[in-house]
Formats: sequence, structure tokens, C-alpha cells
Amino acid sequence: MFTLSARQDQIMALVRVAGRVSVDALAEKFAVSPQTIRKDLNELCEARLLSRVHGGAMLASGTENMAYAARRALAADEKKRIAAAAARLVPDGSSLFINIGTTTEEFARAITGRRGLLVITNNLHVVSILLPSPDIEVVVAGGLVRRADGGIVGEATMDMVSQFKVDLAVIGASALDEDGTLLDFDYREVRVTQRIIANARKVILVVDALKFARSAPMRIAHVAQLGAVVTDARPPERFARACTEAGVQLIVAAAQGPAGTASEDQAFGGEAPNSPNESFTP
Repeated sequence: MFTLSARQDQIMALVRVAGRVSVDALAEKFAVSPQTIRKDLNELCEARLLSRVHGGAMLASGTENMAYAARRALAADEKKRIAAAAARLVPDGSSLFINIGTTTEEFARAITGRRGLLVITNNLHVVSILLPSPDIEVVVAGGLVRRADGGIVGEATMDMVSQFKVDLAVIGASALDEDGTLLDFDYREVRVTQRIIANARKVILVVDALKFARSAPMRIAHVAQLGAVVTDARPPERFARACTEAGVQLIVAAAQGPAGTASEDQAFGGEAPNSPNESFTP
């Protein structure tokens, strides 16, 4: 399994802010040789996290998603924060869909101690995570299993999802456009997610901020179809405005405070979540 080194994680953080990085600037910043930086960038490019450009690298984009192991490693701490914030929106006794994605898997870990939940999922990793929880009933939406990431897709999956009308759906996406469009790579996965959205009373999108810098070719939905968006950093102003105009709750997950304590989540518009938040208008 590909695991980011501490330096590679810092490089990814820099790329998220700047969009691209140069070998010389990184070598100077980390006080290592250009050859060492090139090795780091080559590994990140092989994991499809970055794309090489002359003298450096930039965020990867294209027509296929990055490898599952790389997606799990990327923004791991941020995904835990997002998952914890999203879990605070889910009351005990709820029914919910959880779809394919590494952030939705973190969400599943965040609800393992909850009571009286009914979870329908097309993600085998979510099944494995929730299986030891005695107070959570798990239903697997059957279909074709993708060996690459344990996702379940296809017509049978869509038919199974259609048998339910649940309180909540917690979904991920591979990329977000600033106009509020949710994007992904696999047409079969997109169709299942669209069916999930259609059969949930409220939809919660869980995405790390890197998704705002990525692109994917297939449209899942628009932010106006959601009830809430939970992320780890304030999104681009145009996306935040789209949420406000649609009355969608936008939550920036709490950062880890001193001595491991959590600060409060920040909520932009929409209904107040099930925990104290700081609310203000974007």
C-alpha cells in the first residue's frame, strides 16, 4: 500500500494552495537535493496524486481516478475531522445510505458506537467497518464488486437502493466544480449515487478541500440537491455562494485543538447541526 511520507504530505499541502510546485523551490524549502525531490514527485505522480510539468508538478486531473490506496493516504487527518463533524449530524435511530469513498469510510468509523442505525451501503469497506457494531443493522446493496476499491455498482445495485426511502444519505465525490457541480469518474458509480440521492430525505456530502482543485468528467448532481456539505477548509467563494443561494448547510469541520481537544465546527447558513457551531454569512 502506498503511504505518503511526512515530506510528501507537506508537498501535497503546498500543491493544494499553489496548484503547482517546482523542484528547486521544494529542495530549498526542505533542505534536500533536487534528486530527492524528484523521487518524491515521481512517487506522487505514479500514485496519480500529481502530474509532472517542466521543472516540477501540479495537481492531477483527468478521466480516471487515483488508486484506492493513494486516496486513503491523502488528507487522512482531514477526513477524520470531516467524518466526526458529519457524524454529529446523524441522530441515533436514523436510516441512511453510505456510498463509495474513502471519506465515507471514515464516516462509517465515526458512527460505530451509535445506536439504532440502519445503514444501506454499496461499499464493502463500510460493511467491514460496521460489522462489529451490534446496534447498527447493515444492508448490502448487491451488484458487481469493483476489485480496485470494494465498491458495488450496476443495475442490481440501483434496484436495491430503490427499495428504500431513508432519512439521510452520506455521499462522497471525486471532484467539485466551483459552480456547485459534484463530479466523478465511473459512470456506473455515478448512476448509483444519483439513485441514492433520489431516495434520501436529506443528503450530506463529505469532501476534503482537495476535491475543489480536482476535475472529473461525469456529473453526479448539483449542490442545490443536498442538505449539507461537510469539508475541512472554507471552499472557494463561488461554491460557498451556491450553497447559500440554495439554502444548503456548509460546515467546516473543527480542527484539533490543544492537548487533543476539538474546537467547534463552523457552520455557514442552512439549519443548525446537532452540535454547537459558529455561524456566519459567507
